Amino acid sequence: MFFHRKKNPLDDKLNELQMNLENNYKDLAIFARKEADAMYSQMKAEGRLKEKEALAYRKRLDDYAKKMEHYDHTNISNFLKERY
Repeated sequence: MFFHRKKNPLDDKLNELQMNLENNYKDLAIFARKEADAMYSQMKAEGRLKEKEALAYRKRLDDYAKKMEHYDHTNISNFLKERY
């Protein structure tokens, strides 16, 4: 038979973040990333994440942070000047 692993609430938050990015909801994406980062820190401090899981989540969060580096509503023209 199939075994289902217990769903981690951090997975739900990362899915919410991805959905907000795909739909171009900038404010919600930024808020979801901050919540996910806080949730990760809390879960790691409480020992609720195994080391391998913690590394995988940290990598995903860092990847999102890198993608969203210039993801705000201010100074888009400066960003475009830097990039092009």
